[in-house]
Parts: sequence; C-alpha cells; structure tokens
Amino acid sequence: MQLARVIGDVVVTRKDENLTGIKLMVLQPIAADGSNVGRTLVAVDAVGAGVGETVFFVRGKEASFPFYPVLPPVDAGIVGIVDHWDLADGGIGQ
Repeated sequence: MQLARVIGDVVVTRKDENLTGIKLMVLQPIAADGSNVGRTLVAVDAVGAGVGETVFFVRGKEASFPFYPVLPPVDAGIVGIVDHWDLADGGIGQ
C-alpha cells in the first residue's frame, strides 16, 4: 500500500461496462513526510474519497478486489482514507 493525496477526479462517458458506477480519482503519491513522490495516476475509488483527502491505495490485480464479484479492468485502487499518521522519529504526517 502507498499513501497519496487525491488531487482530482475523472469523468468518462464511454468506458468498459465493468467500470459503470465506479468513481475514478487522480492521485499524487506522497512520501511519509507528505512530500510529492512519483507521477500522478488514476485509481478507482472503493471508499468514497474526495479531492484534498489523503488516502492509501494498492496497485495491481488487488485494486479490483473491493468490487468482487465484478472484476473491473484496473491496476490502482483507493482502499482507505487516512485520518493521520505518526512517524517513528516523532513527526506527524498529517
């Protein structure tokens, strides 16, 4: 799992039928200190996240698991909304 900040959403009118009713969000992966790391990506949302929230997401086949028995053709999925996190050195991520 990785941390990310939701920075936008995606609206698609023509898509695979297995994506019907599934929200697509634009994510910016972040490091433990909250700084941006890596490229932005689009992920399906299984938890109702919104723009501006910090989330954790998975990549690969596991991204489709929350939608079982439907298996949408996805490779990234939001599986949790982060309230806050604490770092071992005493720092707080959010």
